[in-house]
Amino acid sequence: MQTIAQTLPKITLKQLAVFVSIYQTGSTSRASEQLHLSQSAVSSALSELESRMQMPLFERVGRRLNQHPNAHAVYVQAQAILGQAVTLEHYHKHQAGQIHIGASTTIGNYVLPPLLAKLYQVLPNANVNMYIANTQEVVSEIEQLNIDIALVEGMPRPIDSKVIEKRAWRTDTLILFAKRDSKWLADLTAYDQGENCYRLTIEQLARLPLLVREPGSGTRQIIDEQLLQHLPNAEVIMAIQQSEAIKHMVSADIGLGCLSQHVIETELACGKLVPVKVAGIDLARSWWLVWHKARHQSAIWQTFIDIIQAN
Repeated sequence: MQTIAQTLPKITLKQLAVFVSIYQTGSTSRASEQLHLSQSAVSSALSELESRMQMPLFERVGRRLNQHPNAHAVYVQAQAILGQAVTLEHYHKHQAGQIHIGASTTIGNYVLPPLLAKLYQVLPNANVNMYIANTQEVVSEIEQLNIDIALVEGMPRPIDSKVIEKRAWRTDTLILFAKRDSKWLADLTAYDQGENCYRLTIEQLARLPLLVREPGSGTRQIIDEQLLQHLPNAEVIMAIQQSEAIKHMVSADIGLGCLSQHVIETELACGKLVPVKVAGIDLARSWWLVWHKARHQSAIWQTFIDIIQAN
């Protein structure tokens, strides 16, 4: 079996570039001007290429060079090889302007778009790839080095910290909410006109149907740790992967929901949905910036960090 070293071609990029230039200009003198080489260097490179390929590429008629029938096929391949070499030479420049960003669903749908707009203002030619899923799925992609950096709603689990770095980024608040004039709250007299919300006890909430995000999401993590632990007998009637679906189901009065303030702020502002506050329950949480310890931190990576930390 031949090694890579034994199969390396003897043809050089310089020889191919000289051939392409002669093919395009029709003479060694014009090729030497185009390539800024001496005419003897051009003639030598062409002779070496023909020797390596063991075939003529031009027919010499006095001082003129006529294309040999072999020349066109070689020209097409030479163009392709030189093009690939140029692409490879600029690979680092391309990579420097590319970033793979992950985000858990609430951040990806409601918070990340204006941050990306600011990134494009600073770097109009930025090449951004997005991956939006729940926190657990996004962190898994970080662990596999498929994503450069991610913004997630849940605290990465201790097992994840072996390979990832994390930094608290922003504070968010989950809000319990119901449809205005919900049938589930009709018999409760705890409506606060001043605050425009319902005030319930833990015992009252435990008797109401809840719609929550699926296990693995950052929102569900907070609901489990800071809400449901106080409600061992709560009626969780459905675990749903999409926040929008929960919002629409609550609007249809199927039950109460619990989502980030960013997801329901429009519906709260117009009064379509109403907050439900429970004494003793705090649903504040931190959002996290997460990346792999081994990931290269490029210039665009740092620019994105600067933007999100300023917001």
